[in-house]
Parts: sequence; C-alpha cells; structure tokens
Amino acid sequence: MKYSKLILALLFFIVISCDEKKKVYKAQSIGAINSVTVVIDNDLWNGEVGDQLRSHFASPIIGLTWDEPLFTLNQVPHKVFSGALRKTRAIIYVKKDTLNSAHLKQDMFARPQRVAVIKGTTNEELIQNINEKAAQISRSFKSLELSEAQQRFLKSLNKDKTLSEEFNITLNIPSIYKVGKREKNFVWIDRQIPKGHANIVAYAMPNTSFRNDSTLLTDIIRMRDSIGAAYLPGEDIPGLVTHMRTEQAFSPSVFETEIAGRKAYEVRGIWDVKNDYMAGPFLTYIIDDTNNNRKLVLEGFTYAPATNKRDDMFQLEAIMKTVKFLEEESL
Repeated sequence: MKYSKLILALLFFIVISCDEKKKVYKAQSIGAINSVTVVIDNDLWNGEVGDQLRSHFASPIIGLTWDEPLFTLNQVPHKVFSGALRKTRAIIYVKKDTLNSAHLKQDMFARPQRVAVIKGTTNEELIQNINEKAAQISRSFKSLELSEAQQRFLKSLNKDKTLSEEFNITLNIPSIYKVGKREKNFVWIDRQIPKGHANIVAYAMPNTSFRNDSTLLTDIIRMRDSIGAAYLPGEDIPGLVTHMRTEQAFSPSVFETEIAGRKAYEVRGIWDVKNDYMAGPFLTYIIDDTNNNRKLVLEGFTYAPATNKRDDMFQLEAIMKTVKFLEEESL
C-alpha cells in the first residue's frame, strides 16, 4: 500500500513537472509607442528594399500640420538583434533566404508582441512581399499600439463623472486631463503638453444629421464651425471675432469606421482660429447612437506650435476609442 501511494505521488509530480515545462514564460515587451524595430542588414536597408519599407511604414500621417511618419523605424542588422531588442513590441524581420514568404507572428520573444517576417530569394521577391503584406502589418501594429496606450491609461484614470452625466458614456482618460468647460450638450477636457495643450470635446447632434452623402463633407465642416463659434473662442482681439473653425485651405479627409460596435465617420484635418494665427490637427469621430436617437461626436485636437504632434494625437485617438455607452453595461 505504501509503495502504491509512493508511485502515485511520483506520477503526479512527473505530470505536474511536464505541464510546467510546456508553459513558456515570456518577458513583458518594451518600446516607445509607435516605434518599430526593423531587423535588416545595412545593404538592404540602404537600397531599394529599405526604400520600400520606408514608403509603407514611415509614410506621412494624414491630417497633421506637417509630415510625420506613421511609425518611427529603428533599423538594426541581424548580427546585433539580441537581448533587449528582441523584446521590442513591434518588429519587422527582413532577410534574403532560400524561402519566399511573408507572415505575422505573435509573441515570439515577449508579450504582447507582433513580428512581421519577410523573406525572399531576391530583392524583387522581398519588395513584392513587403507590398503585399504592408497594409496587414500596419493594421496589426496600430492595433497593438492602441491597446498598449490604453493599458497605460489604466495606471491612473480620471474619475470625473461629467461625461456619464451629460452623455451617458465613459472614456478611459488619464488623470492628467481635466474638465475645462461643461455646458448643456458640450464638454471640453484638456491637459497641458510641451508648448501647448491636448483637448477632447464631446457633444451630440440630431440622429438625422449627415444622411446625404453628396453633402457629407460640407455638413461636417458646417457642424465643426458652428460648434467652434459657440463654444471654442480664440484670443480676445478688439474689433475681431475669433473662434475655432475648419482650416479653409485644406479639405478634411473622411473615412467610414466603427467605434464601440457602432457605425461611425472618422474625420482628420486641420483647424485654425478665425482672425488669428493659431492652428493644429484634429481627429473627429461621429458615432451613430440610435439607442439615444443622436449622433455622438468626439473630437481630439492639439495646439503646440513648432512641435511634433503625432504621439499626442495618437493618445487622443486611443482615448476616444475606449468610449462605452452606459446603457449597454446594464444589460
């Protein structure tokens, strides 16, 4: 009997040990938001293959006041790709090989992580694979970076109830943001950034708004300008009317998208202040909220003269994409 118990105990220990060996513990990934490690040897990086990578992954972002890249690319040759470099969150691995393939891998060296592996026997095959997979890779990287930014917000969230009281919604907003203005059907939240401020505004429009595709852009501009005139004044300049509006020289870009499971429009463009010299980028989401018979509008914009604005605008995007409609939480 004693031997039977001993054998059972040994078997149990072996099973547990084998199960533990199957578990692979991976380090937490690292890296700045929107930063990509590109593992590629110098001769390829400095030639047509590198040019193709840059054209896709460092292309200018739509709607900023000057050209800023989609991702910051940090190139390293294969021989130094080790240690901390393997833990970076987003990696593009490019190599001449006997294989011709391109695919995405998840959590290879750390977690969370995306690794795009691109191989080819010639430069032409590498370029073809880059072109075919670039859009998928960009979407995967952006989704990963949005998720990472949103996880970082959770460390210290703003507990203010203004948005839930006024619009029956919540946003995961870092505690550094504060409510600056609240009126009926309008909330303005902002924070200081180097040389300026980052802002989020929220308001609602009638559910019948924006139903005519032929006038969609004109209607969006009219909406933004009317809200600017009513709620977003500029500097007090004697004899002049100043308020935020849509920059007249640059037409905004409009895309169909989905936010919180609802159909929405995404609008990217430049704002300025009428009769003044202030300007900057904006990102607007116009979200169908049929349950409340309205269009919910969330807009993020920044003002920071002579500074890069990509990362601040990306943070505003990440915040707005955390929107939740409270009636759904009670179901």
